Amino acid sequence: MAEDEKDQYPSSPGETQEKTTEPLQRQKSATDEPPNGGYGWVCVACAALINAHTWGINSSYGVFLAYYLDNDTFPGATYLDFAFVGGLSISMALLVAPIATNVTRLFGTRTTLLTGVFFETVSLIGASFAKEIWHLFLSQGVCFGWGMGFLFVGSVGVPPQWFTTRRSLANGISAAGSGLGGLTYSLATNAIIKSISLGWAFRILGIVAGGVNIVCAILMKDRNKQIGGRQAAFDLELFLRLDYQLLLGWGFFSMLGYIVLLFSLPNYATSLGLTARQGSIVGAILNLGQACGRPPIGYFSDSFGRINMSMTMTFLSGLFALVIWTNAKSYGVLVFYALIGGTVAGTFWGTIAPVTAEVVGLKKLPTALSIIWLWLVLPCTFSEPTALEIAQRSEAKYLGTQLFTGFMYMTAALCLLGVRIIKIGKNEELEAEKRRTDADSDRSNELTAARPDGGRSKLIRRLIAWKKV
Repeated sequence: MAEDEKDQYPSSPGETQEKTTEPLQRQKSATDEPPNGGYGWVCVACAALINAHTWGINSSYGVFLAYYLDNDTFPGATYLDFAFVGGLSISMALLVAPIATNVTRLFGTRTTLLTGVFFETVSLIGASFAKEIWHLFLSQGVCFGWGMGFLFVGSVGVPPQWFTTRRSLANGISAAGSGLGGLTYSLATNAIIKSISLGWAFRILGIVAGGVNIVCAILMKDRNKQIGGRQAAFDLELFLRLDYQLLLGWGFFSMLGYIVLLFSLPNYATSLGLTARQGSIVGAILNLGQACGRPPIGYFSDSFGRINMSMTMTFLSGLFALVIWTNAKSYGVLVFYALIGGTVAGTFWGTIAPVTAEVVGLKKLPTALSIIWLWLVLPCTFSEPTALEIAQRSEAKYLGTQLFTGFMYMTAALCLLGVRIIKIGKNEELEAEKRRTDADSDRSNELTAARPDGGRSKLIRRLIAWKKV
């Protein structure tokens, strides 16, 4: 398994000493090699359903937001208050990531998932009885975020453990669940609110999500013992690596664009004079685009290169926002943008696990992801309030928000370009080391392999060269 072998090169001086015990470790790893399928597909299905009943339900917040603003459900609450509720649920999910990681290390994946089921079910049923805005902050914001965080952290790292060459495809399928959930629950929530009531919309969502997530928690099975995964919440050595810093930058700027797009698109539709129902359909189409786009992105990532694919799709997301969204002045064009833009808008969520595995290796994957989730708290909390504030202050209404979204995605793509250059450099160093070892008996070949290259020329060559990374 060439990919996992690359992950084992020493990342610190202490790891060099561990090479003395490698013969036994290699013998063990040969029997513990991921099956690249099998029961892993059950875990992929469970992860997809969990995403549908966490991130998917959260994606329907735009429907709740439209109802809150149109019906003055919570007197005295401002549009910024409601914007913070939506952002708070995501930021709380990420904020509990270190706690969820430690719970997984101490008690196992299933305990983490069942804890998330408890918090999410309680939050949705509790929100059905909310009478004041602070009730909504605690239920739909904080408590729902905790449940979503435990469920997400407990499930996101499991599918990659079961696959080698199909890892990105598996992750793309599981990530597509959030898009399908968003599509389903955006339409269902609007219908339930209109036909029954807001309170029963929350209760029905809580009962359905609780039932599905309990079944998934029981069926989900990790391979932490086989791969020896590290479940520590922090690893300070990661912060010293430039490629990991750039990976954090990709996540930070991607979320600044993604959260704005996810929550603002339905509201943008109503600002054009469209109805609230048309706005909810636009939001649903955006989630449909995500559901349709993530599996192909994952599938082609395995052949095109995971970093290459993520960088390209992130760039396209920014390009679509700057070119199409800024010119979407009618319902038809807006639906077109929601569908096309949706296919690449959530690239980060569909590829973050396999891309992080490429950067830090499988053993450090849980720890690296835990740090990433915590790092994303800030952009997820303030991106939507920032976008609404820009829209309120701009004479062109949403033009500033559209430009903000597009340029954030572009900056995120630049961060991944840096990760790509570093990854190519590391691969070249490994290949050069292998050539030097193979040419040990041939002094001339050894000198040729060790011949230094100019720093600037190497940077330019790695920037423009095609490499599968």
